[in-house]
Amino acid sequence: MEGCTVTDLKIDSKKNCYALDAEAMRKIQEETAVSTKLEPGTYVIRIRSGLFGYKNDGNNIGEPIVMLWIYGGKFINKKTNLEVEATWSTLNGDDDTLTLEVLQTTNICAFFFDSYVEDNQGELTISIVKM
Repeated sequence: MEGCTVTDLKIDSKKNCYALDAEAMRKIQEETAVSTKLEPGTYVIRIRSGLFGYKNDGNNIGEPIVMLWIYGGKFINKKTNLEVEATWSTLNGDDDTLTLEVLQTTNICAFFFDSYVEDNQGELTISIVKM
């Protein structure tokens, strides 16, 4: 790979972890996110339409990105093939998908993170297709 430069970042699970306390998680789940329950089955989740505009200045059109918090029952994230009871994920771009094999009723929450929400614009729709 002539001409390439590789940089590795090692992320420590304690030192480089931003902790969300129980109150912050409650706010995400109950006040901020839109959510639904997923009954057992296989689901494909993707961005159907829209953009998240995190700066309303005319130069920023936004991007198709959304945070997902999935919790409350056992499921398998097909990207990792691990059975878990909770995970974070993102959808980045119109072609990105997340496939879940839900084993027990599970909650999925969708939301955005931002440091200044007053200038946000736009909205996004995700599709959750049960196969």
